[in-house]
Amino acid sequence: MSHTARIPLFNLAPAPLKAMIALSHAAKQSSLGPRLVELVNLRVSQVNGCGVCVDMHWRDLVGQGVDPRHLNSIAAWRESPFFDARERAALAWADAVNALPGRDDTDAAWPALREHFSETEIAELGYAIAVIRGWNVINLSLRNPIPVTPPAGM
Repeated sequence: MSHTARIPLFNLAPAPLKAMIALSHAAKQSSLGPRLVELVNLRVSQVNGCGVCVDMHWRDLVGQGVDPRHLNSIAAWRESPFFDARERAALAWADAVNALPGRDDTDAAWPALREHFSETEIAELGYAIAVIRGWNVINLSLRNPIPVTPPAGM
């Protein structure tokens, strides 16, 4: 796979780009909190193989003070001792929703989600999953490379 972007995405289509950025910010500012949203972002990006997003959300979580060892275990979160029941429910839901439509595991993940999240939080989590999945699709399809030097402030 090429490490060169197919088009200068961030210089084109400013209105949709602005809307995606706004949705991403809204998800982080939701009642879920930035740590949980970023854990979900990192997990969905790992599953989808989006290197740009994995790099970005890993750096964000490190910046929040999350132990890198914990972050390295997100790929194996089911076996990892580092995540509480609420985080596990969110990660299971993220995995199940991200697998749609090819596979539907949402019935299995639903009970734990309902136990740990309000209806509003479930809706917020749905938007968070949708926007990171959207970023993954855009970045992967347009071959946006992982920046060798991260942008300032990130």
